[in-house]
Amino acid sequence: MPAPKNSHRGDAAQNMRKQPSQDRAQRTIETIFEATAQIVEEQGESSLTTNKIAQKAGFSIGTLYQYFPTKEAILLALINRSRRKAMDEIQQMLERAVREKADPQTILRERIRMLIEAFGAGGSAKRAMIRLAWRMDHHENVIQAMREGAEQIALAMSQLNSPALRPPSPAMIFVLSRAVMGAIRSASLENSPLLGTREFEDELVRMAWGMLRA
Repeated sequence: MPAPKNSHRGDAAQNMRKQPSQDRAQRTIETIFEATAQIVEEQGESSLTTNKIAQKAGFSIGTLYQYFPTKEAILLALINRSRRKAMDEIQQMLERAVREKADPQTILRERIRMLIEAFGAGGSAKRAMIRLAWRMDHHENVIQAMREGAEQIALAMSQLNSPALRPPSPAMIFVLSRAVMGAIRSASLENSPLLGTREFEDELVRMAWGMLRA
């Protein structure tokens, strides 16, 4: 998922005042994240304040401020963490598929399914946070995530060396990654009922496979 400029620039670590070095501190961070997601789901983004987050989490406002200076910093740290986790899981899946010499179309479907789940579908709380992430995220961060995803799939395709696939080119990978993520982003922002359906997944797979196959 997607982090602003200036005072909020950078990854999740840069949005935090202090880093969780102990298990207790890490649990505090997780509780803050859970409380934030619950408030966004139940009351909407406009109702989100640091006081409400602290109250929901069961902490004093001082405890919250030890880690995050603003509610925006909390949201950005949560968004960045979720995005990093999703990209790491997709990378692990691609590496495993290459090792096992999996069928290219099966790999493609699994990757698209993971992208939909990470950046669009899920329960109501998750969907609310994903929509918020797409709205908050700055263009350069979306592009960076797309570049990383494009590099992952290009590397996997070249390692598979399958006659069923076209050799990956920069133009092909650029168009493919933007088309897939653009469709997921639009579905998320529109809160489309297609998210999470086999029909939506099938259409993305058809489109992508049409571009990838030899």
